[in-house]
Parts: sequence; structure tokens; C-alpha cells
Amino acid sequence: MGSEVCRAVAGDPALELVAAVDGRVADIELPADVAADAVARGADPSTMATAGVEVAVDFTVADAARRNALWCAANGVHAVIGTSGLGDGDLDELRSAFGAGPAHCVVAPNFAIGAVLLIRLAELAAPWFDTVEVIEMHHDGKADAPSGTAIATAQRLAAASSSWAADPTTRENLSGSRGAVGPGGIRIHAVRMRGAVAHQEVLLGTAGQTLSLRHDSYERSSFMPGVLLAIKAVAAHPGVTVGLDTLLGL
Repeated sequence: MGSEVCRAVAGDPALELVAAVDGRVADIELPADVAADAVARGADPSTMATAGVEVAVDFTVADAARRNALWCAANGVHAVIGTSGLGDGDLDELRSAFGAGPAHCVVAPNFAIGAVLLIRLAELAAPWFDTVEVIEMHHDGKADAPSGTAIATAQRLAAASSSWAADPTTRENLSGSRGAVGPGGIRIHAVRMRGAVAHQEVLLGTAGQTLSLRHDSYERSSFMPGVLLAIKAVAAHPGVTVGLDTLLGL
């Protein structure tokens, strides 16, 4: 994901790639089409300190993202975070860290604009249906489940309607077969599949009809328009902005 972000930033005429940080290795291999001699590289956020970084993009793991975000807030660097596994407590900490400025932060569970629209469409449909379930599928290298996008979807669905029908299941022949119980009692099913990238379906049902809303990301380039949007917009949105909805005017 980091290489994809580097390539997207370097290819945007309005942006300049000035640093690349990877906690696992200092001598980061950049995409072939990125001028390596113009990019500061290192294994620590301090690499950014002398590189003139204005916005940092984080696609790491939760523990690293927490440390990186606090460094950004303390050093006046705007942060765009796409790392999965951050909870409500983390968001509260980010709001405290970025609340006084001058740096701001955008945290998004999904940077694919189609996925953002899927959540909004599901939210609009929710009051007109009695039952709903969320199914998410990701590549087999994803360590956490369910995805942040699926949890955010359930949160939005629960906020849009509180009158979901009760689950009729009284016995699970195999434990967990009905999936995880998410916000509002909404069931979330997580699939980890080799060959997949990021996919989500929201199934809504009421008497005599169902509605299926699905989004598929087939490659990581699908997230880059949203990442670039957040990079360009974060300076104009004080504090912490969660999700791309505000940036898209939804």
C-alpha cells in the first residue's frame, strides 16, 4: 500500500513526494517511476522532520499509527490515516492531540470512493427495511476482522434505523455461524480469501423483497483517488475528520 501511495503522490502534479518511512526498513525501495534521490527515507517518523513534509499518509498497523499520529500532531504535520484497527478510544486521543492545531487529521476506514457511496446508500435505504446483514471479504494477509469499513457500515446503519427485526436463530449448529454481532445488533460476516482485495456487500430485506448493495476493490489503485482527495483537503478541515463523507460533500 505504501508503494501505491508513493506512486500516486509522485504522479499528481499538485503534490510532491518528499519522504517515505517504514518502521521495518530504513532503505525503502520506491517504485521505479519515483525519483529516489529526491525522497528522504528512513525507519522512524523523525525522517520527516527535515524533509519539509506537510501531510503524512499512514497505512501501517494500529500500534505504529498511534505513535506516528502523535508525532505528526506534535510536529505540525497533517495526518491522513487509513490504518485499520483504530477504535473509539484512539479517535478520542487523536481529537485531543489535533484539537489545538495547527495540524489536522483525516481518518478513513476506506478510501475507495465507491465504498463510501455504498455506506451512504445503505444508510438511506435502512429505514425502509426490516433486516440487514453485512458481509465483507478481504485478502488473506489482513490480520484483523471484521474490517473497519464493515464496523463503520454497521454503525451508520444502526444510527439510521433502530427498528431491526429480531434474529430468529435459537440454535447455532456451529458456533459463530451467524457472524459477529455489531452495532445495533447487526450481524457482520468476515471472509479472508486468497486472491481477494477488498469487497463488501450490504443485504437488506423486508416483506417480499431484498436489496443488495455491493462494492468491489480489485486492486489497491482503487483507494488512491480518495487518498489524494484527503491529502489535498486535510489542511482545510480542523481537528479530526472521520471518513471521506465530509470531503465528498455527502
